[in-house]
Amino acid sequence: MLLAGFRGAEAEAAPLIEAVITAARAAGQGVAVQWSQWAAAVLCNGLGRYENALASAHAAEQAPELYTSMWALPELIEAASRTGQTRLAADALGRLAEVTSIGQTDWGQGIYARSRALLSDGEDAERWYREAVDRLSRTGFRPELARAHLLYGEWLRREGRRADARVQLRTAHNMFAAIGMQAFTERARRELLATGETARRRTTDAHDQLTPQETQIARLAQAGMSNPEIAAQLFLSPRTVEYHLAKVFTKLDITSRRQLRQALPDSGRDRPMT
Repeated sequence: MLLAGFRGAEAEAAPLIEAVITAARAAGQGVAVQWSQWAAAVLCNGLGRYENALASAHAAEQAPELYTSMWALPELIEAASRTGQTRLAADALGRLAEVTSIGQTDWGQGIYARSRALLSDGEDAERWYREAVDRLSRTGFRPELARAHLLYGEWLRREGRRADARVQLRTAHNMFAAIGMQAFTERARRELLATGETARRRTTDAHDQLTPQETQIARLAQAGMSNPEIAAQLFLSPRTVEYHLAKVFTKLDITSRRQLRQALPDSGRDRPMT
């Protein structure tokens, strides 16, 4: 159910969420109901249905299981800010500040910075968005980092800074597509369209369409090896490596080696041999 909610495929996720809520209530399993409401909030925020996301996040945050309540707070803040309920969002931000201040982790502080940026203006908003991206980039939470890029890009577009917005929105789009978050991928695509740029619709399993050799070359390039180094390790010519990388870039809808880190799933395979 949680995976379906994050993927954002409504036809798959909505019946699962409803079924779990019904079964959990019948069995008196309140925490399962709370998890379902959190998953529904993520799903609806991805789909841009902020009123529904707000209702689900509010219900999840009010339930007694503390850690799930904390996870629901960023969903509540995003949905409330998008529906003009700034007082509700500000109250939730205060509660988020309290729970994230305890551990002082990059994850907690990154989520707080991203949420605070939603309720800020001008230079303050930009500073909080940059901090969110910086902190979340140090964690393994790629969905949260991608969402920081998306929100930053959406804010930049609304500020009239289209060129800057495209950079953030492209990054978000590629990250969401690579990890299978369909609803957020489409949300980023629509934002890119609003900046005047077209983002090609891409299947969420594009990395699975790479041939074994393309995958191996892509991962070696992702690890920082040059074309001649890859060629030497795989007993190929540098021109052959260049040819395969060009195909990889086309299939993954990217334009540089730097983007391989976001377009390919994390893996310990195919690292340079020592």
